[in-house]
Amino acid sequence: MTFPALFIHGDAPRVRIRTISHDELPGEGDTLVRVEWSGINYKDALAVTGEGPIIRGTLPFIPGIDLCGEILETTAGEWRTGDCVLQTGWGLGETEWGAYSGVQRVNARHLVRLPVGLSSKHAMIAGTAGFTAVLAAMAIEEAGVGPDAGDIVVTGASGGVGTFAIMALAHAGYRVVASSGSKANRGYLKSLGAYRVMDREVLETGAVRPLDSGHWAGAVDSVGGKTLEALLSQTARHGCVASCGLVGGEGFASTVFPFILRGVRLQGIDSNTCPNLVRRKVWKRIAALTSVYDFDSLAEQVAFGGIEAACQRILTGGHTGRTIVSPAETSTPGG
Repeated sequence: MTFPALFIHGDAPRVRIRTISHDELPGEGDTLVRVEWSGINYKDALAVTGEGPIIRGTLPFIPGIDLCGEILETTAGEWRTGDCVLQTGWGLGETEWGAYSGVQRVNARHLVRLPVGLSSKHAMIAGTAGFTAVLAAMAIEEAGVGPDAGDIVVTGASGGVGTFAIMALAHAGYRVVASSGSKANRGYLKSLGAYRVMDREVLETGAVRPLDSGHWAGAVDSVGGKTLEALLSQTARHGCVASCGLVGGEGFASTVFPFILRGVRLQGIDSNTCPNLVRRKVWKRIAALTSVYDFDSLAEQVAFGGIEAACQRILTGGHTGRTIVSPAETSTPGG
């Protein structure tokens, strides 16, 4: 059995596609999965381009933090050959060889069964971005912020997390405001369910004062930095800000006032080590979204040989929605 795999090397060229066999995969996992689809997330873009310290395994290394496919063989009692499964997180594509491979060896305890009604392609159109977005929407619900509480703002709205956060919140009945730097995407964002689109400059300059007017009942923030500072100062009493990204910076400054005077909750979203019990709930909610939204229209599909260029586009902001890839479709010869 041979298949293509994308490797990251420590020397030039950094990205190389090779044909390998399953015997060359790491031996620690108990399950072989034929990878039907994967996605390209912001974290994948950092790993492939080398712009961020994502890969913590020894080079050469296969990146890719999301996979969905069919079990080829397993020694785990709860799984059978032919089961359709997916994995996001748990170090995939960071400490463990990842999804950009026709076959990958993984640990069965990190797998989730593909829900009824969700195809492997649509699962990866959602991927870690969609999974994170639905986790954030659930955090707002669990904080007691209901659809009648007021506006929920979604930052980085044109990206993968933003796209799915708008969909998940609108589907649950919330009134969503999309914050985006792209005027060209206003129609796209409204088609997802946003009732209003505002320029990201409103938030990216930071907090004007420790407590500003309480505009937001809640927020899904994939930006961080100054934007998160502004959100905390502008969140209304007993609101919830779900923090799940740092494209605008990993540091931020705030005071205790939003927390002790308004009871604002800052909820971190960890999609990497989220327990499987919660994961199954999230993926069922993603499956339900496929009956409302045209997932295929949300994604660009690239061939294996196009992964590196797609990653560069993501980092430069020339990207809307999601990008997916199938290991079976490679246009670059082995190197």
